[in-house]
Amino acid sequence: MAFLVATEGFERFSYYGMQALLVLYMTGHLLKPGVIDHIVGFSTFRPAVESVFGRLTNQALATVIVGLYGGGVYAAPILGSLIGDRIGRRGTVTVGLAIMVCGHFLMAFETMFLVALACLLVGSGLLKGNVAAQVGALYAPTDSRLDQAYSIFYMAINIGAFFSPLACGTLGEVYGWHYGFTVAGIVMLAGLGVYLSGWRYLPAGSAKARAVGPAPGRADLPRLAAMGVLILVAALYWTSALQIGNTYNLWVRDRLDRSAFGLTAPVTWFQSVDSIGVVIVAPAVIGFWRWQAARHREPGDLSKVAWGCLIFAATLLWLGLGELLAGHAKVPLLWALAFHLFTALGYLYFAPVIVALLSRAAPANATGAVISIYYLAICAGSIASGWLSRFYGVVGDAEFWAIHAALTASGGIVLLLFRRPLTKALAISSPMAA
Repeated sequence: MAFLVATEGFERFSYYGMQALLVLYMTGHLLKPGVIDHIVGFSTFRPAVESVFGRLTNQALATVIVGLYGGGVYAAPILGSLIGDRIGRRGTVTVGLAIMVCGHFLMAFETMFLVALACLLVGSGLLKGNVAAQVGALYAPTDSRLDQAYSIFYMAINIGAFFSPLACGTLGEVYGWHYGFTVAGIVMLAGLGVYLSGWRYLPAGSAKARAVGPAPGRADLPRLAAMGVLILVAALYWTSALQIGNTYNLWVRDRLDRSAFGLTAPVTWFQSVDSIGVVIVAPAVIGFWRWQAARHREPGDLSKVAWGCLIFAATLLWLGLGELLAGHAKVPLLWALAFHLFTALGYLYFAPVIVALLSRAAPANATGAVISIYYLAICAGSIASGWLSRFYGVVGDAEFWAIHAALTASGGIVLLLFRRPLTKALAISSPMAA
């Protein structure tokens, strides 16, 4: 178990390090005249992207690339898991780690930028789903330790998400972009070593579950339609949420007063603040839900998801309000810190709850497919966030965040308006479903 937890932590270190640096690196260096012309394959890549997204400035192109990269990270594991099913997970994860190591070290060479991104996407796809499946294969489905194992596993995600922007971001911003990418490569190389050292203890085969119950039929259509509504709401939520790793970095760079105690915080540190915000807020949220449950007042999962959307939308309006109040001055540092605490609250009401809701509501033999579709919704949200980023600097900053707030709030409003028919269609037996 420890080997898998460490491997996942290293992979998340890679992803969040890239998320912290990527848009800053492209807008601050890579896509500038004299550099952009030497990127291998870029003369073909840019027209291909613009044929879909329209004419793009260099800054807009950078945000679109971040959106495409983030979308690929969530879509690729679906194919990677299928490969792991057929050729074995240990070998698939090992190859994925090796490819990611190559991708990070290639990021140190400007000309190989697109090749490096392709390696990181392929490697992450081979690794991510298969490592999670190996955790499940360590225990029987009825083993009470399985829930604890996944709790520890997801803790590794938060640890990687917290430390990576501090390490990669500080080195990249302060000392040079390639230092940030190189340290991510070194960490992934360590991850490969850790995984290989635990090779003999890890499950080798696939984690395919035997079919239980009949396949979805016509009677399941209302439930599938209701889950389709949830998937659409998820895409709207993630369109806004994934801006924190994309355009929000540019906003922090350009509009936030990052100084405190005579020091100026690097832009990338705010990605770590976003991660630690979840850790800080989570105990309070869980305690609040328990307090409500003891009084039979805890909202159902659909209501929680809806309120998650509305809370997140309100935090985006908070950014817009900060812009309006600041005027031509920069937005105060405490304004951004409050933003991250409240986005953590919205995230906790939304992300873990909707996954649990979809898992319980999925028809027999379709749980894996439903969760895969959910990750495709995150992929779609990432791509949409990249497309919307083209309007940053075109419309006012307050208007930019208000657009995202409207998108996210619309999903929450739909769930609240149609809560009863959706609950009935989902056919959830839990008393907390409403």
